[in-house]
Amino acid sequence: MLEFRIAILDLYDDVPNEGMRCIKSIVQQFLISKGIIESNYSIFNIRKGQELPVLEKFDAYISTGGPGSPLIEGHDWEKNYFGFINELINYNKKNEIKKPLFAICHSFQLLFQYFEFGVINKRKSTSFGVMPIHKLEPAMHESVFFGLDEPFWAVDSRDYQAIMPDKKKIKASGAKILCIEKYRPHIPLERAIMAIRFTPEIIGTQFHPEADAEGMHRYFKTEEKRNAVIASYGELKYRNMIKHLEDPDKIMLTESVVLPNFLEHAFQGKFALINK
Repeated sequence: MLEFRIAILDLYDDVPNEGMRCIKSIVQQFLISKGIIESNYSIFNIRKGQELPVLEKFDAYISTGGPGSPLIEGHDWEKNYFGFINELINYNKKNEIKKPLFAICHSFQLLFQYFEFGVINKRKSTSFGVMPIHKLEPAMHESVFFGLDEPFWAVDSRDYQAIMPDKKKIKASGAKILCIEKYRPHIPLERAIMAIRFTPEIIGTQFHPEADAEGMHRYFKTEEKRNAVIASYGELKYRNMIKHLEDPDKIMLTESVVLPNFLEHAFQGKFALINK
């Protein structure tokens, strides 16, 4: 019987959200596709001080988005989280079978600071909606993006941004900037970094690749959420978002590609070496 265990590092701090539902759905579907019927994933509530996973017990990691400021403030959970990341990096340097990690939004912003790759600051306004994401040349060779167009579309929901990359440091470390946000010539601001390959085993996106178009469509069609979006961003923004959610070449495609590709790569990496 195949055994492939996935750890979800939950940074949502018990705040109700759609992201965790989407991640669990993708993980469950992937495991079923491999014939792994029993629940083979665990969730670790990182910001509530729960003990982090034991590296040897899991094969792949997904670190979630989350609410609030991603700026490092010295909380115990942050120290524990970065300690785990350091342990993971060292493990992957020493072992033939690697343990990959995918970082989403809040987790991506934490890792951007951990590696000291640039600046995280607060945006002048929230980036919210279905946005085009532009691939840079390294992304053309990145397996998690195979199957996506240029640009591709993803759900973006953030008050902070990763900007001003230290390109010399990034290049020296072997990391690669993969994607950036849409070009806005009328706004004289630097484009945010939307995806990075931090190490050979750690990749992250500042957007939400897990977003489920059907579930989000249902969520934002409720009267409460509809009124909240319109009050904050206007009716045109709301209508455009719903239109993009209904387009099979936008969010539906991204959801079906990015995290499933990440998990498939991790799965093949483990069993290709075991079966050598």
